[in-house]
Amino acid sequence: MSRPPSKMIYPEQSSNKDGQRNKEGLGELPAAFAPLDLPPPEEYFQRKVALISGITGQDGSYLTEFLLEKGYTVHGIIRRSSSFNTGRLHHLYEDQHERPNKFHLHYGDLTDSTALVFLMARILPTEVYNLGAQSHVKVSFSLAEYTADVDAIGTLRLLDAIRTCGLTKHCRFYQASTSELYGLVQEVPQSETTPFYPRSPYGVAKLYAYWITINYREAYGMYAVNGILFNHESPRRGRTFVTRKISRAVAEIYENKQACLWLGNLDAQRDWGHARDYIEGMWLLLQGQGLNLDAGEQPTDFVLATGETHPVREFVEKAFGVVGIKLTWSGSGVDEEARDVKTGKVVVKVDPQYFRPAEVDLLLGNPAKAERMLGWKRQVKFDELVKEMVEADLTAVRNFVEDQN
Repeated sequence: MSRPPSKMIYPEQSSNKDGQRNKEGLGELPAAFAPLDLPPPEEYFQRKVALISGITGQDGSYLTEFLLEKGYTVHGIIRRSSSFNTGRLHHLYEDQHERPNKFHLHYGDLTDSTALVFLMARILPTEVYNLGAQSHVKVSFSLAEYTADVDAIGTLRLLDAIRTCGLTKHCRFYQASTSELYGLVQEVPQSETTPFYPRSPYGVAKLYAYWITINYREAYGMYAVNGILFNHESPRRGRTFVTRKISRAVAEIYENKQACLWLGNLDAQRDWGHARDYIEGMWLLLQGQGLNLDAGEQPTDFVLATGETHPVREFVEKAFGVVGIKLTWSGSGVDEEARDVKTGKVVVKVDPQYFRPAEVDLLLGNPAKAERMLGWKRQVKFDELVKEMVEADLTAVRNFVEDQN
């Protein structure tokens, strides 16, 4: 005797034994991988269900908070790891009694097409945010093939999962592009029309992801957009990234737990903003802000940036300034160093191992289009960002907090 086919309903809804339409009017759905009888997109989008790759990272954690506050059900893809990798989300677990059935984590990987299709069919998201990546530029030179597999082909796998599940008109897709696409910059400042010239395996992989997103938008009519985000930092930034490396070292030097901060190119200039500001921009990109979609206007890509640039050296000086240490510089190139004016101790030195094989000297974004069409503008200023990061690390050092970021 054969069994009746299994049935699946939207994950955030309760089962209806009689197969009648539920209170949202969306009804039951067939099992995963079967053709989906979906309601019209306008009705489907009312569910507000987000799927986030890279949810355990800096941006993923801020985006999760943001979407939960807006009433979304949030699903995140996490990789299996033998070490603790959900530290940035821990406070959300503790608040589950306040947000019942709103936050869910699933094992998966951007290198696993089957898992992505399965999750897409089970979750049926209205919005997908592809934040997952091997995102460390220097590391990408050592792990070039892996970076390409995750950052480039991983994006293709997610887009194809949306198509495979019949969600091309029912799901909006955000691709986390990067200012590293500009690399050897062809104009200053960089905008949506500036030619790309990536200078790392990371940048090249992200360039493929950028263009495959546009290709699927144009070929299949998907709402798929790129956010070209310039550097955005916070106390949740990983400690191998230069801004967080600086803020943590300053805290430990001030507390006499570290002697010296070793860095690479002090002259590299970056457009640094706060990650919390950029999260709102990501969401706005998927809301059709400034577009008349009913009249046939197509989704478009945006640069998110502060519109100002600062050298690494300035970040170092500002960070030490937060704890009242004034620096004096001497030497040049690999022999450059900084001393604490008060004690005379060398607290910053250069190590050539931190130089990139192909350097990106200057990044400066032009956010005019985002300001005009999205109404988006950064809120946290550079000095405020540096101060927040150093003070957070001071608190962590004094409380013996060894974070896993």
